[in-house]
Amino acid sequence: MRSITSSRMRAIDANCEYLGLKGLQLMENAGAAIAREVKERIGSGKVIFIAGRGNNGGDAFVAARHLASDPDVTVYIALVGNATRIRTDDARHNFNILKHCNIEGITEITDASQLKKKGWIDDADIIVDALLGTGISGKLREPESTVIDMINDSDKQVIAVDVPSGFDPDGGDIDKAVIADITLTFHEMKTGLTTSLAREYTSEVKVVNIGVCTDAERYVGSGDLKVLQKRHADSHKGNSGRILIIGGGPYSGAPALAAMAALRTGADIVTVAAPASVAGTIASYSPNIIVRPLSSDVLCEEDVGTIAELITSHDVVVIGMGLGRAERTKTAISKIIPFCKKVVVDADGLYGIELPVPEDTTMIITPHAGEFRSLGGHGADDVQAFSRENGPTVLLKGKEDTISNGERVAINSTGNAGMTVGGTGDVLAGISGALFATSSPMEAACCAAFINGAAGDLAFEDKGYGLLATDVIDRITDVMK
Repeated sequence: MRSITSSRMRAIDANCEYLGLKGLQLMENAGAAIAREVKERIGSGKVIFIAGRGNNGGDAFVAARHLASDPDVTVYIALVGNATRIRTDDARHNFNILKHCNIEGITEITDASQLKKKGWIDDADIIVDALLGTGISGKLREPESTVIDMINDSDKQVIAVDVPSGFDPDGGDIDKAVIADITLTFHEMKTGLTTSLAREYTSEVKVVNIGVCTDAERYVGSGDLKVLQKRHADSHKGNSGRILIIGGGPYSGAPALAAMAALRTGADIVTVAAPASVAGTIASYSPNIIVRPLSSDVLCEEDVGTIAELITSHDVVVIGMGLGRAERTKTAISKIIPFCKKVVVDADGLYGIELPVPEDTTMIITPHAGEFRSLGGHGADDVQAFSRENGPTVLLKGKEDTISNGERVAINSTGNAGMTVGGTGDVLAGISGALFATSSPMEAACCAAFINGAAGDLAFEDKGYGLLATDVIDRITDVMK
């Protein structure tokens, strides 16, 4: 069964905003669907919405408004927490409207005993659980924990909104959760709802279409960037990625561009392992780059031992930029790859890899159309099948980039014709490596394509067709803010 993670759903929601579909519209559709389900189940009677302070609660506020105009339905709302601390503008907007509706009672609950004294659960014909939704993580706190017990101890019908409160939407361990009679989950089935444990809590699961844009899921957008791992205040040097760039020989600029791009994307430490003939030149580009000279004028088999040792102290390897295609370089690349846990392969590196990907290696490749053909690929329509058969996540560069991990296919439309200038592919490889240190290969590849293209678009506004790869690097941080 097709399913998505909670982080992917958050990205899709944000991508809808990026495309012009407001969260308020999606919330309205979700709330209307909840109201329809309540009406179908009770016809007439009393309904209590137990709502949290996030968008899950916002869905409940919309549903309550829809039902409040029905003379056969009496509506109560228990907001768990203070209204002044509602977390999203959309949820706050819909809560504020409720004072203009025919709601029988609204209360703010900071202690579960307050809800018990109201007696609303005892009097209700149906309970709508909109307490936590997909935002749950870790052990439940009070008063949410006791409120969940109160719902489960009642003998009432329960509708859970998106997922039963307390249930991990991604299938992780749970402390406790609401036991629902039906779960209304929005847009797509959530990964956790497909597990064997889920049925105990969800009962029937109904997937509700709330009008999400097709392109919000198919195209990479700013929402994809929002789910990238953020740096914490207590982070230490290296926590955000140690990247090893293997490049240079015939060319010196390419690995330097990749290294600077990785640093601008947020990597903590970037080391360039380069042939001795160009190591000094690469070091002169920036004092921020650590350079390890290799043995010869090109990458060769004699360097494999040195590089294997370097790999052990780095999180991600980015290989290929400026290496050239000498036979001994190709041989060295084929021997280096099996040492890599995570590797991004670009440019000349693509001519030295052996597919399928080694069992203990996770790989992203970033070919243009000609390089993809040299690997046996047959264009954008073949990216998913190629990835599935050979193992790497593929970022096929083009007017529109096509990205696939063999399961999902995404399209990136950022970028412009000015980016045909040399070096922008090296920048993309560096961005990919930095993101790969803290993200899945698909997330890293998708976001790298978006960031590289969007930074190029900003650079194009200033430089036009005279933009340089270094101009793209300078705008990376503007895109990632």
